[in-house]
This record gives sequence, structure tokens and C-alpha cells, in this order.
Amino acid sequence: MSGWHENAAMQAAPTLMAATQAIADGQAAPVTARVLCTDLAGLRSQALGLAEAAGFRTDFRVIAPKRPWTLFSPMLWPDPRCAIDAAALAPPEGDLMLGAGGAAARVLATLRRPDLPAVIIQHPRMDTGRFDAVVVAKHDGLTGPNVIVTRTALHRVTPERLALERALWAPHFAGLPRPLVAVLVGGSNGRYRLDTAAARTLAEQLAGMMDRDRVGLMLTPSRRTEPAARAILDEALRPRGAWIWDMQGENPYFGMLAVADAIVVTGDSVSMVSEAVATDAPVMIARLPGKSTRIGAFMDDMVACGRARNFDGRLQTWATAALNDTPMAAAELRRMLGV
Repeated sequence: MSGWHENAAMQAAPTLMAATQAIADGQAAPVTARVLCTDLAGLRSQALGLAEAAGFRTDFRVIAPKRPWTLFSPMLWPDPRCAIDAAALAPPEGDLMLGAGGAAARVLATLRRPDLPAVIIQHPRMDTGRFDAVVVAKHDGLTGPNVIVTRTALHRVTPERLALERALWAPHFAGLPRPLVAVLVGGSNGRYRLDTAAARTLAEQLAGMMDRDRVGLMLTPSRRTEPAARAILDEALRPRGAWIWDMQGENPYFGMLAVADAIVVTGDSVSMVSEAVATDAPVMIARLPGKSTRIGAFMDDMVACGRARNFDGRLQTWATAALNDTPMAAAELRRMLGV
């Protein structure tokens, strides 16, 4: 272990060492992580995914900024403890803090103590030395002695979860033709657009695949999918026999990942593509109009390494294997923290 890692483990020590010793003594005392992030699905999935993979007990808290601080970047908050709803900071503290995103970085950097380590996911946009561990994706371009670099975003997709979801959802989708394609649809995000024009293009491509390749199709929109875009997809695909989630009842997202023979996912979301490539199914990325250097680099890397291909309106199948760096990141995090 390097000198920095030794020092970090010692500074993080009191509560973590106590939990570790309790486990060694046969006591049921898992490490408890207070998980902090704003209420965004991608951030929540990454933070909980890492904590669960590391074997931590989780205490999830939402970072909810108060007015007027909702109008400002978290980096401009003079004291984040006064800028967010107090429920996120209420006892118990747990053994460590684990957060994701810019707001969490600002909060964790302020609250961190020698006996309360801080772990941040995504580039914190501040000195990485203010954290005990920083977990970033390759496309963030960040390195350092306390930095863990992954090829994909962190998430909660595991072989065990896929097996459970397959058993639950396979009967529901049993009537759809095979091969069965899962379509994961995101939405406009300030960098990419899924407006009516883009939705029409995607709908035409998916309809063409159903007609020419005789595939079954199941589609789930996200909260970011605009109603007009959903209507366009529904009008083009449902008459062809596609199953489309109506955003009511139990979310079929993980069940669709589990039963799919192939997956089409819109290229606006690193998290959705990362979850898709964690399965064994071939993944096709439906690129959207717009540009993001970081997101675009990730999508290009997935294509370059052969784990994904660009969607061209036809079913593509090829030999694939699951790509999931969450277990690696969790193991490295435990090593860094000495637990």
C-alpha cells in the first residue's frame, strides 16, 4: 500500500476500524454509508450501486437545496449546511459519507472529518485531496492516488438481480416474438435533444426493424421523455405489436434488461448505456442530435471496444460479454478505506 493509502486508511480509521474489528470478532456490524445526492435517477443509481457492491449498509438521504440557493451552483454556496434541507444532515452520521454529483461533492467536502471519511462519485470540480476516495469514469480524464477510474458508470445491475428480474418478468413478456429487443428511451438533457423530430426518426428506425427483422419490441420511456415524443413512439410502434410501458405500476426496466435478446438505448445517458452493457445482450446506441464531449467520448469508447454498436435501424447481433466495473470499484474502495 502506498504512503497516501496508509495515511488515508488511518485518518478514516476510528469508526471504520471499529466496524471491521466487530466483523472480525463475529459481530454483525456492517459499515454504514450515509448516501447523499440530489434526487436524480442516474446519481442515485451510481451511489447506491457502489455502496451495495462494497457491502455497506445504506442510509439514503436526498440533497434538497433551499431557496435562494436553488438559483446558484453548489460551488457558490457559502456553507452547504445552511443551503440544503436539514433532513439530509440529521443523525445518525454513519461510518462514512458516499455521494454523487456536484452538490454532494460540496456537502461532503465540508462535512468530512478524520473520523468521517468522504467518498465522491463523478468529477468533484475541486481538489481531490478533500476526499478520501474519488470514483470517476474514464471520460472524466481525472487521475490521482485516491482516484478510482472506471470504464462505465456505476449502477445496481448484477447477475443476481438480473436472474431475479428474469424470473419475475419473463412470463409477462412471454407472448412477444423472439428475438426480443428492449428499447430504453431517455430524453433531452441540455446536451442532446429528443424532441419531436428526433422521436420521429427513432420511431421510424424502430418500426423498420420490427417490419424487416421480425423482432418483438418492448420499450420503456424515462421521466425525461417528453409526452410528445412518447406519443410519436406509441403511435408508430404499438400497432405493430410493441409493448410500451405507460409509466404506471411497477417499473419494468430491470426486467426488460434481464429478458432482452438485444438492447437499443438512446445515447443521451451514460448511466443507461452502462446498465445495458452490464447484461450479456448486444447493445445498440441510438445517437441523438446534440453534442457533449464527455458523453460522446464514452459512447465512442463503447463502440470502439466492441461492446456496443451504433443503431442503424436494423437488428444487429454479435458475441458479447457483460461489461461492469462496479465490483472492481467497490473492491478498490474497500482497499483504500482499509475495510
